[in-house]
Amino acid sequence: MASHFCLLLIFTFFTLVFPSNGSSLSSSKLLPRFPRYTFQNREARIQQFRGDRNEYRYETKFFSQQLDHFSFADLPKFSQRYLINSDHWLGASALGPIFLYCGNEGDIEWFATNSGFIWDIAPKFGALLVFPEHRYYGESMPYGSREEAYKNATTLSYLTTEQALADFAVFVTDLKRNLSAEACPVVLFGGSYGGMLAAWMRLKYPHIAIGALASSAPILQFEDVVPPETFYDIASNDFKRESSSCFNTIKDSWDAIIAEGQKENGLLQLTKTFHFCRVLNSTDDLSDWLDSAYSYLAMVDYPYPADFMMPLPGHPIREVCRKIDGAGSNASILDRIYAGISVYYNYTGNVDCFKLDDDPHGLDGWNWQACTEMVMPMSSNQENSMFPAYGFNYSSYKEECWNTFRVNPRPKWVTTEFGGHDIATTLKSFGSNIIFSNGLLDPWSGGSVLKNLSDTIVALVTKEGAHHLDLRPSTPEDPKWLVDQREAEIRLIQGWIETYRVEKEAKVSLLKRSW
Repeated sequence: MASHFCLLLIFTFFTLVFPSNGSSLSSSKLLPRFPRYTFQNREARIQQFRGDRNEYRYETKFFSQQLDHFSFADLPKFSQRYLINSDHWLGASALGPIFLYCGNEGDIEWFATNSGFIWDIAPKFGALLVFPEHRYYGESMPYGSREEAYKNATTLSYLTTEQALADFAVFVTDLKRNLSAEACPVVLFGGSYGGMLAAWMRLKYPHIAIGALASSAPILQFEDVVPPETFYDIASNDFKRESSSCFNTIKDSWDAIIAEGQKENGLLQLTKTFHFCRVLNSTDDLSDWLDSAYSYLAMVDYPYPADFMMPLPGHPIREVCRKIDGAGSNASILDRIYAGISVYYNYTGNVDCFKLDDDPHGLDGWNWQACTEMVMPMSSNQENSMFPAYGFNYSSYKEECWNTFRVNPRPKWVTTEFGGHDIATTLKSFGSNIIFSNGLLDPWSGGSVLKNLSDTIVALVTKEGAHHLDLRPSTPEDPKWLVDQREAEIRLIQGWIETYRVEKEAKVSLLKRSW
């Protein structure tokens, strides 16, 4: 296996695979990661979104943003992109709410296209929608270009969660001032890393936002707050619940891959079996490709067909296991694995072969974040996991970060800055108006808040839900439990806004009487 560093970078060193005449994948050992936008699929996916859901209209604008919010150094500003839609906004005089999506680690249009819930409820609330982009991603590049922004540790040093949250706070404060909407309530939304940002922003800037919906937000996936095996155990159980024989076949396949690779011309045979466009350099290439697919399948095990990550059928893990278990009696274990994994990588049947990305270690924004603040330890347990066993090795992780960026991680910084240990006491005493929504099929759910901590710190948990499924647009295929979950979210958000308006009107009335 490759280094532990590659195992532990959750968004990094990986290119998503989308059907084409040659799909792309990385050759590094992978770790479970959040679904992410990639440059390869940007135009096709966004244009498809605009064509299929042309009612989602927005203006693209830019805001002049401080590079460093926490010093008074004379540094160049940068243009932060944001998307805005005011079609349903009630306006400032009616205290129309502002719904702000906290941009994730990628192009903001990608996240806007996959946050249909916010668009769906905007008319009901009369809300203004804004999607500010995360610094150092998409088109929001300091120093004028991606090349300059990613040049070295000095130029990347302003890529932190704290700076990103300050961006959102400064941006929305200025937006409200320009719209004469200083009194309008702001509600935060976010999924995955964006969900973490939404929860943290509500805690750090409670005077700016009245509440936050943090979907699939693993804010506890740091240090030893949750067991490091949690992610892989949940992902494995998603397969085991569909078929124990499928689980066992996958579990046994890793040794079969190594054994085949050690034979004469073994890598060539593996290349043919799995239809790669070029010969594998090592069995790690194949293992990483499979690891990635299984992890993503667990995240997007949605109850209906979707193409958030890839074009997939409803209950995709069920279909993968059906293919693995249903292969002919003469099929080898690796033939079975290929039959199953093709559901993920080639469900449309349009891929002729799969390309290996020859440069998986290219500098990427999340690589930097994982090497500085976002250190999320993970490991795989031989007993419960269908994945290869490995343990978290911080020394190797630290060494790889130093070799790559000349920077040392701060594994305790997130819990120092935002909390995490004894989160129940902290949030119950100092937090309010946060919804932590999770589906228990999502491997990231194990690092989130799964129980109510107070009347206003609420966990909405669905047994059959997957990665921020609640933020996706409503469809006729939505099961009742998903409809109920969204209705509960709407009621809670409505309660926050109504309470805010009543308190605001009471203050105005009191001021009038004092005149």
